Amino acid sequence: MKKKSIALLMAACLCAGMFTGCGKDTEGAQAAPDAQEKEQTSVVSTVFSGELEHDVTIQVLENDTAVSKGYFAELIEAFNEEYAEYGIVAVDANMNQYLDLANDGPYGYGPDVLYQANDIIMQYAEGKHIYPLPVEKMECFDQIPETAWAAYRINLGGTAYTCGVPVNVQAPMLYYRKDLLPEDWEQVWDENGNKIPDMAENWNAMYAFSVSRHQEDGSRYGYMKSLYDVYFSSGFLFSYGGYVFGNNNTDPSDIGFSAGEAEKGAWVLSQLASTMNEECIDDSITTNAYSKLADGTYFATITTPDMYSTFLSEMALVYEEEGLSKEEASAKAEENLVMTTLPALPESGDLTDENAAFFDAKSMGGINGYAISAYTKHPNACLAFVEFATSYDRMVRRSELLGVAPARNDAADTAGGTSQLLYDNLEAGNIVLMPSIKEVSQIWTPGETFFTDLAKDAFRTEGEKKYTDLDAMKKGLEAVDQQIYDAIFTLK
Repeated sequence: MKKKSIALLMAACLCAGMFTGCGKDTEGAQAAPDAQEKEQTSVVSTVFSGELEHDVTIQVLENDTAVSKGYFAELIEAFNEEYAEYGIVAVDANMNQYLDLANDGPYGYGPDVLYQANDIIMQYAEGKHIYPLPVEKMECFDQIPETAWAAYRINLGGTAYTCGVPVNVQAPMLYYRKDLLPEDWEQVWDENGNKIPDMAENWNAMYAFSVSRHQEDGSRYGYMKSLYDVYFSSGFLFSYGGYVFGNNNTDPSDIGFSAGEAEKGAWVLSQLASTMNEECIDDSITTNAYSKLADGTYFATITTPDMYSTFLSEMALVYEEEGLSKEEASAKAEENLVMTTLPALPESGDLTDENAAFFDAKSMGGINGYAISAYTKHPNACLAFVEFATSYDRMVRRSELLGVAPARNDAADTAGGTSQLLYDNLEAGNIVLMPSIKEVSQIWTPGETFFTDLAKDAFRTEGEKKYTDLDAMKKGLEAVDQQIYDAIFTLK
């Protein structure tokens, strides 16, 4: 959207009668707004006045990868050129991406615009550290699915307010090295003949290949991942009926890591751990996956799509060390690195089941986006920046440089490939978004403790193992639920 359109857009917001801030009444609620709701509505219509501040500098806190890969510099250069006649200049806030706005913002230390995952941004919403935004009037509104908008919505007095603008979809993706496939993979590892290796299509084949690769060479591994990580491991529980909180992740009194047959997901993780080394217990694999995939030690891992460019860079460096030119090394890395959606899971949970029926895996995901600090002195300039940064052209460019999946439908369609697959998975409900309520902060420690213990089990002697059957895994997950509940309601 062009610069002069911003002022017209915000002016239109003021002329829309009783402007309800960032959302519409939920479930037809007609109750009179309470004091906090009136305050929020007033904030939207007065703070975002339609008058761009002139000759101001706004500090933007971006994702570290976007900074290191050059996308952020390109973005602010383009924005500054577009808004030069107003004297609006966006600069790198040059702060840690995990800044605590709630504690630092009131003292004047913090960005004007921040980019973060939905669970972090929305922890600031209840304390009013970020502004509710007039998103329904933004050009990107109709291009972003309701699922993504819901991740940035908070309900106050029967009215929903949206406090962030989705930029890209984050969820675990499978990365593997095409050039490390066996020479005869099309005959041995492509059972359905679709030219896609079986280990990329189902976890049973990935398990079998991991066992085979390590047996052939004890220094080489198949699939490798730090299993303690709740973000990545919890999806295996969700696939078999587990969940974080009830009522679409809004009821923290209903905790469901053990729900359904979630223990089967724990069993899958336990089986995968048995093909790895003890580095799967802590964050060692998370740290070294880029170099180990690049040098061929690992065949596959999972992480988020924004790490695609990092894998490429590491692989290209290895190829350069082997004598290829920079251009040749980059081309070879792009040819051999595959990023795709997660393999399917067996209904039985048994990775050795030769007659398994498979179903699509679920994963924990998030929606990264922009929010505007309630402590900024230049809210309208900030809104102009967010509008610019979430335009079609900028979303497509971000995807090109960083390999991320745009939250905009039109941009995802243009990006194609895995971006479109990820977007489709979000729409299909296979990506379970992190809860956008503050209680989500209590899930990580109990979850990490369980997954760490589960990973350790693979390296304990038979008499020392804790999770010897599904019943034991169920009880372990029930303990996780109780620990989270206690942390939220009992120990506070």
